[in-house]
Parts: sequence; C-alpha cells; structure tokens
Amino acid sequence: MNRPFSALFALTMVAGCTAGPDYHVPEHAMINAPAAKAPFASSASPLLAQTDLPAQWWRLYDDPRLDGYVREALAANTDLRAADAHLRQASEIVREAEAGRQVQTSLNAATYGARVGGYTLTMPLSVPYSYVMSAQVSYPLDLAGGVRRGIEAARDSAEATQAARDQVRVTVAATVARNYAAICSANVTLAAQQHVLDLERKTLGSMQRLFKAGRGTTFDVIRAKAAAADSAASIPPILVRRQAALFELAALMGRAPADYPQDMASCAVAPKLTSPLPVGDGTMLLKRRPDVRASERQLAAATANIGVETAQLYPQVALSGSLGFANAISAFTSPDSFGGFAGPMVSWAFPNRKLLHARIAAAGDAAQAAEADFDGTVIEALRQTETALFAYVQEARRDAALEEATQAADKATVDADRLFRFGRSDVLSLLTSQERLAQAETKLATSRAELLDRQVNVFLALGGGWENVDAAAPGVGSAKQAVR
Repeated sequence: MNRPFSALFALTMVAGCTAGPDYHVPEHAMINAPAAKAPFASSASPLLAQTDLPAQWWRLYDDPRLDGYVREALAANTDLRAADAHLRQASEIVREAEAGRQVQTSLNAATYGARVGGYTLTMPLSVPYSYVMSAQVSYPLDLAGGVRRGIEAARDSAEATQAARDQVRVTVAATVARNYAAICSANVTLAAQQHVLDLERKTLGSMQRLFKAGRGTTFDVIRAKAAAADSAASIPPILVRRQAALFELAALMGRAPADYPQDMASCAVAPKLTSPLPVGDGTMLLKRRPDVRASERQLAAATANIGVETAQLYPQVALSGSLGFANAISAFTSPDSFGGFAGPMVSWAFPNRKLLHARIAAAGDAAQAAEADFDGTVIEALRQTETALFAYVQEARRDAALEEATQAADKATVDADRLFRFGRSDVLSLLTSQERLAQAETKLATSRAELLDRQVNVFLALGGGWENVDAAAPGVGSAKQAVR
C-alpha cells in the first residue's frame, strides 16, 4: 500500500466514528430540576385534583354540543390545515435526507467540436466532432457520519414540527371552549341584567302612578327613570361580546363568520364542571406540553447539526463506477469507444479548515441557544400553569363571596319593596336596594363568566387536547409515519 493511500485510509478510519456529539437531554436542564417535577403551589385546593388531565378535557363539562363543536374545529380549522401541510413538508425533508445514503445514479450525453490552432471562417464545418455517453453509479460510504447526522437532524426537526402542530390543536380546542363558554355566559349575564331592568321598570311604573295620584314627586320619577336607563344601557355591550364570540366560534370551525351555529345564540346555561379540575403535577405537565416537546426536539436537531459540520473535516468517500462510450463521431461504431472505471472517489475540503471550524463553532453556538430556549420554554410552561391555577382558585373564592352578596341584596330588595308598598319606607331606600342588587347580580354574572374563562386558561396551560388524532385532517397519518 503506497503512502498517500495509507494516509487517506487512516484518516477515513478515524472518521469512521459518527462525527459530533451524541444527543441526550442535558443533566443540568431545567426539565430535570426537582422543583419542575413537584406538585403545583395551588394543588392543595379542593377545586383541583392531582390526577392527570384526560386527552379530551372538554368532555369533563359533559356537554355534547361543545364536544361536537371541538371535533368540527379540529377537522376544519384553517390554522390546523396549514400545520398539517407543514408536517407533511417536514416528512418530505426527512425522505430527502434519507435519500443521501442511497445509491446515486446519473446518465450523461454530450457532443462537442474542438480544433487547435485558432479560429477560421471554415471552423464550424471543418473541426472534428466527438461524443461522450456514460452511466455513473456511486454509493456514499459516509465514514464520518455526516449523512447520518443530517438524517438525525431532519427527523428531529420534523418531530418539532409535529409538536408545533399539536400545539395548534391545543389552542384551537381551548379557544372553541372559551368562546362557547363566553356565549353562554353572556346570555346568563344578559338574563341577570334584564331581571334587574324589569325590576327598575316596575318601580318606575309605580313612581309614575304615585305621581299622578299626588303621592310622589317629579324627582322620584326622574331618579327611577335614570336607574332604568342606566341598566338598559348595559345590555348592548353584552350583546356585542356575545356576537363577537359567535363569529369567532364560526371562524374556528372553518366557517364564514355569518354561518355561526344558530342554536348557540340562545344558550342559557353555561358549561360547568361537576368534579375537581384534574391538573396532575410538574412532571405530567412537562411530558404533555407540545411546546416543551418541540423545544427539546429543536435542541436535538441543533446538536445533530454539529455532527453534520464536523463531518466535513474528514474525507468524503464514495464507491463509484462508470460505463460509457467516448470517441470521435466518425468512429461511433468502433469497439475502442467503450470504456469505464470503478473505484473509490474522495473529496476533501482540507484547504478550507478555518471555514469548517467556523461552521462547527456556529453550530455549537446554535445548540447552546437551543438549550437556553428549551430551559426558557420549561420555565414559561410552569409559570403559565401556576398563574392560571392561582387565578382560577382566587376567582372561585370571589365567586362564592359574590353569590352570598347577591342573595343578601335580593332579600334586601324584596324587603325594601314590601316596606315601600306599605308606606313604611321611602322611594330612595327602594332605589338604593335595587341598585345594589343590580350591581351584585352583574358582578356575580361577570364572575361566573370569568371563572369559566379561568378554567379554560388552566386547560390551555396544561397543554392537553392534542393526543386525540381521530379528527385530524386527511393525509396527516402518513406524514407522521414518515417522520418516524
């Protein structure tokens, strides 16, 4: 074995180990911290349970209509359709990377004319013409593992894309539930406001009759009319919120806004949980959250890219062969025209070491950035969940206090109306009681709506809803198989 070939052989054997670091989740990563795996700070509340969140969490409301709307949205939502297309695109990139380790073939044919001695006017007609026809085959040995690392990076990126698609599912399901709850809550608030308005209009009628009978004053009538007008003015904003939620619900389901579900406009009962909200703990959360999974897969892809760049330091060796014909056109049928070769083909960017080392360093920096992003995503997932849980528990306490206040205000209004009718109290006391009742019922209705919204915030923070793939758009299953 001659010396140059011996040196090349030694280098390729050194490169035979896959270049770059093998990926694993860093031991010091935030996801491994004991505090990240612990129960949540608000988990002691009786409103919460440390059991894991079910895949289709919206079914906890036991509302078939809500379940149907979520299924329709998961099948027709435009953001999900785009995410499905991105997932299929990522799977094709994986296939492209995998093709890099397969046998490559090419067919070539050319004809040309050449003459030594300069150009003459008769050159196009007098020069001898030759031809070349060949078929080449090559197989990359990938001794440094650059192709393997490239496939690894492509698969990791595709899995990150799949996780991003799952995050879209989570958001769509939660937003459908949020708007569904907003519509029903708006109707409940509207009913409460209408009840107060009816009471104040009844009082206004009484004031007007007393004034005509000479037992009241113009001031009493004006005050009663102002109270009724103020309550009437609070109704249009509620209708606006309800209609906006109806339009958004239609858009989430892939419909034109005006094609919203007509039966939802009259929803009179807001969805309600009948058992404590299952939240699990930090470990369950971080396993479930698609954005955490996507960030971890992006770190894996960035680590694999270090190997892709490192492999360029070593010779790239492929087994290749070629068969073909080459000769002057005048000797087209000559047996001497046939020829070929077979053997190793080597390419090496040895003179560009500084460039390659710069690329390796840049890939390492990108991996460090991805690791920081991964830790940040974990911290943000925990922060969002803790915040959502605390807000939900506190809103439930506020709701209980407002319900007690509303019951007391309702009893006081009934008593004030009775005392006024029997002449034992003045109209100001009655109007004041009605105003307090209006405020209490409005606050309670608003709190009930806010409580539902806080529940959905918890479900959104917990990251559930992506696990069920039955309602996925056509073609997604094959893309997921390709990613694997």
